[in-house]
Amino acid sequence: MADWTQLPKELLELISKGLDSSFDVIRFRSVCSMWRSTVTSPKRCRLAPRFPVIPDDGGIVDTSFGFTLSKRTIFLLGSPETNIQTDPSDPSTSWIIKVEEEVPNNRIQLLNPLSRSRFDSLPNNFPKPLNLLDFRVFELGEEYVLHYLNHLSYLGDVGNLYMEKVVLSCSDNNVNDFVLLTIHVSGKLAMFKSSDKKWTIIQDMPSPYDDVILYKGNFYAVDNTGRTVLVGLDFETREVGWPVFGGDKKFLVESKGELLLVDMYLSIEAEEGSCSWAGLGFVEEYFENLAFYMNERTVRFKVFKLDEVGKEWVEVKNLDNRVLFLGDDCTFAASAEDLSVCRGNCIIFADNFFYAVGAEDGTSERCDVGVFDLENGSIGPLYKFPQFSKLFWPPPCWISSTTLDAQVNTGVSA
Repeated sequence: MADWTQLPKELLELISKGLDSSFDVIRFRSVCSMWRSTVTSPKRCRLAPRFPVIPDDGGIVDTSFGFTLSKRTIFLLGSPETNIQTDPSDPSTSWIIKVEEEVPNNRIQLLNPLSRSRFDSLPNNFPKPLNLLDFRVFELGEEYVLHYLNHLSYLGDVGNLYMEKVVLSCSDNNVNDFVLLTIHVSGKLAMFKSSDKKWTIIQDMPSPYDDVILYKGNFYAVDNTGRTVLVGLDFETREVGWPVFGGDKKFLVESKGELLLVDMYLSIEAEEGSCSWAGLGFVEEYFENLAFYMNERTVRFKVFKLDEVGKEWVEVKNLDNRVLFLGDDCTFAASAEDLSVCRGNCIIFADNFFYAVGAEDGTSERCDVGVFDLENGSIGPLYKFPQFSKLFWPPPCWISSTTLDAQVNTGVSA
């Protein structure tokens, strides 16, 4: 058997440069002391301990309070090929988690992968320390969240969050040099440069912006018409994609190195067959369940790929057997093979509008996650798609068979 510890340093350095994420570099360095001494630790941005509050349109800012910034990483954990015997009654071979690495109170937490909330509870046998080196691990994406320093505790953990998506770009040459881009409450873009130590509101806004993303090292933003711009560090914008009219909310997603636009369609109509205006009984039911019948609901999606030369968004009907994930603060994509599901071409999305009606008692409950099948146009709550629901909850049985290296905290200080 070959002695991998004796690989030439030049080859180790070449391999390390091809790794996709900082987590991959950490795992690479953990193989042995030789590899660790050859490959340097991944650089991490030294983020400011405190950020000023984003000013309003008039430039007024409350300087007595501010923000802190935390990073959250979405991982796909796969059951080890050896060491752990999986439970035959538990078909899950993959599990998606989100780990918050830095928060103001120095805790590390497990969060729902597509939302801003923590898990309500974990199984009693869930290990407090979770050693990621015990699993096959893929980094699916990362997100950054601004926390208000003066948050109201009675609103809970989510009450202290700036509710718009934030993306970060860090200089390769200087760990102290970074830039944040987010969407201002006015719908305009807001940029924070560490060199300026202040927020700047970018005035370009034919229509309010829906989403921002870091793609190939550059900031991109899309407004609610589908008009897409590249945002320069000089606060100038350059149009790279013409509008796509039709849907109600736009998302930007990177998949296989390509930039995609996902157009979400909402409707206030109740499902076909669920409303019958005949009889007093329905009127009483209607007012009792007014929230169910009147809330906007996600009904379908369209997906487009950017033609950078023609600046056109070209509709695609097939995602090459991949799955797109649309979260509150992050979008990402993965192949069906990596997820260990039978097929892809679906969109899994955080949905604050989608309601499920119980089959037995007729009660309705809000669902956090929905699934849209791009091939047949079907849409529904996550639990109706078993191959995907097992990726989220409950944790697979093989998770509890591990020992810990890095401690994951669900509410207790690390």
